[in-house]
Amino acid sequence: MDSQRNILLIALMFVSFMLYLNWTEATNPQPQGQGVTQQAQHSGDVPASSDASQPLTQDAVSNKLITIKSDVLTLTVDTQGGDILRAELNNYDAEFDSVDKFVMLKNQPDHVFVAQSGLIGPDGIDTLDGRAQFSANGTDFVMADGQDELRVPLTLVKDGITFTKTFVLKRDNYAVDVDYTVDNQSDKAATVQMYAQLKQNLLDDGGSLTMPTYRGGVYSADDAKYEKYSFDDMKDRNLNLTIANQGWAGMMQHYFVAAWIPHSEGEANLYTRTSNGQGFIGVRYPTTTVAAGSTAQLDATLWVGPKLQDKMAEVAPNLNLTVDYGWLWFIASPLHWLLSTIHGFVGNWGVAIIILTFIVRGVMYPLTKAQYTSMAKMRMLQPKLAEMRERIGDDRQRMSQEMMELYKKEKVNPLGGCLPLLLQMPIFIALYWALMESVELRHAPFMLWIQDLSAPDPYYVLPLLMGASMFLIQKMSPSTITDPMQQKIMNFMPVMFTVFFLWFPAGLVLYWLVSNIVTLIQQTMIYRALEKKGLHSRT
Repeated sequence: MDSQRNILLIALMFVSFMLYLNWTEATNPQPQGQGVTQQAQHSGDVPASSDASQPLTQDAVSNKLITIKSDVLTLTVDTQGGDILRAELNNYDAEFDSVDKFVMLKNQPDHVFVAQSGLIGPDGIDTLDGRAQFSANGTDFVMADGQDELRVPLTLVKDGITFTKTFVLKRDNYAVDVDYTVDNQSDKAATVQMYAQLKQNLLDDGGSLTMPTYRGGVYSADDAKYEKYSFDDMKDRNLNLTIANQGWAGMMQHYFVAAWIPHSEGEANLYTRTSNGQGFIGVRYPTTTVAAGSTAQLDATLWVGPKLQDKMAEVAPNLNLTVDYGWLWFIASPLHWLLSTIHGFVGNWGVAIIILTFIVRGVMYPLTKAQYTSMAKMRMLQPKLAEMRERIGDDRQRMSQEMMELYKKEKVNPLGGCLPLLLQMPIFIALYWALMESVELRHAPFMLWIQDLSAPDPYYVLPLLMGASMFLIQKMSPSTITDPMQQKIMNFMPVMFTVFFLWFPAGLVLYWLVSNIVTLIQQTMIYRALEKKGLHSRT
């Protein structure tokens, strides 16, 4: 039947098309900004008021740097302004099998990405002319064994007011608390306003065809749980939102995110801006007045680390949504949970993927059975349909009526072989995003030559086996396609998919290979059952 084989072909091509859309779903490349050296300049970029469009300034790095180290983070802080110029993740390698650790925040000639915070306002210590110069009781602060919390205060006395900026790091935690204490012992009230922002070069997205990733701004506000705001968006228009409840502003990249979470008692302002080839996203608190002889505290939390969903959810609402599963999040999220649960028992992410595959294909077995049963029945009807075409000729209306009567009589659904395929497609795409977004799979070994499930198979063994298994599935499947051109297209599908999968992450290829193996097993079982009923023919 023409409609049956065309729908089947369209379904297969639709799978390919959707995969292609997902591979290329990344932000447009952005022009790279001008970097600055740590010894040269970094932008203080002090917001002058609640107007997010105010001009920005720059000031020099003081060279008075301190190091704060916990079990998971090593921070470099400039005592001028108290900005975090460098954040090293102690438990994550920079590259696979590298002795160097992954550096997220940095202040390098080719890439500036720093976390800034300060106090502005009539009595603030950060102005357009310069940043506050704090003093610290040492240069190296290390969390000791058995210590659960490390507090590092920076102090400054100005006009009878003592300003203390304290960094609080906790064990096994990527959330850094930044607390300001304003002790006003002067003879008049003091008005200050806290801000916290992230600054980064306007870099490109850093993704590739098979690993589409996003680098840029993200935020959460009252009317938006999670929104991306790319560097292009920042250049086109300054974001200016009010946060009445809980929200945050951040910048993310593949596997990692940095975000400021404000703890203001009033409405905070969420803003973006660009200057000198750099993009900014941050939050500005309402003004606070500290009466003479009293003390006030302003604080915020900076998450700087991997996208660990459970821990991010504890720090701020919706921060875990930076693990971006796309439009199929409602499928990808439970798949990731199931994968993590399995890993908790087996301790190997590759084995967990295999077990997950068996579970997913087991759940979809009724659809698979319906698909191949329908295809087999349609195969058995081909002689009758051919005779019908010869008898009726070009009368399409009569042909359609008699075909529907034949399908009704034989209890065959002409779409039965296509719909299960379309229903399976979103699961594959959702699992693709679940595997690609899981930082847990970064540099995770499987066995033998597969030592990084987030990278392509270095010897292309898995993609070739996947292509071979796909070819076997195609040969075993009953087909109603008789057109030579369509047959050639169908025969080319395994080759095309093999080429695509050569550069896919090994974890995804492993899933697809095991899924094909399970399909071959299920096909054999289904066809043997059909042969006993006299419904199946492989010729």
